[in-house]
Amino acid sequence: MRVLVVEDDTEMADAIATGLRQERMAVDVANDGVTALERALFTGYDVIVLDRDLPGKHGDDVCAELVRAGCRSRVLMLTAAATIEDRVGGLGLGADDYLPKPFAFAEFVARVRALLRRAQPALAPVLEAGDLRLDPARRNASRHGRLLELGPKEFGVLELLLSAGGRVVSAEELLERVWDEMADPFSSAVKVTMSRLRRKLGDPPVIETMAQAGYRILA
Repeated sequence: MRVLVVEDDTEMADAIATGLRQERMAVDVANDGVTALERALFTGYDVIVLDRDLPGKHGDDVCAELVRAGCRSRVLMLTAAATIEDRVGGLGLGADDYLPKPFAFAEFVARVRALLRRAQPALAPVLEAGDLRLDPARRNASRHGRLLELGPKEFGVLELLLSAGGRVVSAEELLERVWDEMADPFSSAVKVTMSRLRRKLGDPPVIETMAQAGYRILA
């Protein structure tokens, strides 16, 4: 889903963002505490990866202000300090998890995914609708028993529609949850992705367009 990476080391921030995008997540980046707080309070991120030592506003202060504001995003705090006192201090501020630098990227991704699961209502291990099947853990989807070759956005759209359980999902919600801040809200990105997804899903149609409302999966 959607993640905010807050890291003042631009090279590290870009590397983390690239890695998470390869994991089919929508990722935004902030390089200082002030910008991070503004974005976190404006956008409903599922997870915020928050470096502790930030310019402008310290990561501790950012975390504390998010908690005071009632922000529901899960926070994974990063820091070069790895003492027990540092970890306890970070968790005491309201962070949901804590990871010292340097870290193995595989462990980092696993922790982000664990927080994503906690940030959302509990879902079935596999999402299904009729003969359509999507496995979020294995990142694959199939229909009629045939594996679907889906791009990251197509997979994200299908996952969000299936997890909605028949609820109508607006184009605005799809844009917010599947794309990142670089997406143009006035673009045809959702329509184009939906058209490609429908073509790959084949017949009979499984995604219904609700006029002036959005899209939903047909049971």
